[in-house]
Amino acid sequence: MNSLFITFEGGDGSGKSTQVDLLKDHFDRLNLNIIKTREPGGTPSAEILRDILTKGEVNRWTPMSEALLMWAARHEHLVNVIEPALKSGKIVICDRFYDSTFAYQGVAHNLGIDKMIELKKIVIGEIEPDITFIMDIDPRIGLKRTIERSTLENRFENYDLKFHNDIRDAFIKIANENKHRCVIIDASLNEKEINKIIISKINELFL
Repeated sequence: MNSLFITFEGGDGSGKSTQVDLLKDHFDRLNLNIIKTREPGGTPSAEILRDILTKGEVNRWTPMSEALLMWAARHEHLVNVIEPALKSGKIVICDRFYDSTFAYQGVAHNLGIDKMIELKKIVIGEIEPDITFIMDIDPRIGLKRTIERSTLENRFENYDLKFHNDIRDAFIKIANENKHRCVIIDASLNEKEINKIIISKINELFL
């Protein structure tokens, strides 16, 4: 398998991180050259931005400031981690990428997808994942899951249910408009069952 850029998207508590870990374990067993990373974050500088974006009060940032910080973290991540890894032939698995900014800031924060598309062109250019798995779950179930996690990274979880429903709708729309790369996954299924579906789809498309 050549270099491959795989992203996972979805609302809070949808199980993205678990599936990222399970897929990495699968590739490790095959002795493939792989890196696992996340957004916002993935580099020391981007992790600093993650800390100030995911913690604190919901009104800590205006929507546009929040979006610009997300794009700044993504630029650092892309230039220093993702692009070098892909150029060296590695498989990159990323927990969130620009689709999250389209959904969270573009739609749920009402900044508009058009503005996010323009920022994407300026900040990271035309790069797209080879495949994006969108973990779909009822936000009420997802948010209930997040309550059980012991973490201070709960700023986005503290938005109201409408915000999270808007995010879910945005991800579904993104998937339907980008069927060449997006696969919707029923995130209410068993973790191992979801992992089998994901591996099967990757094998179907890339092996």
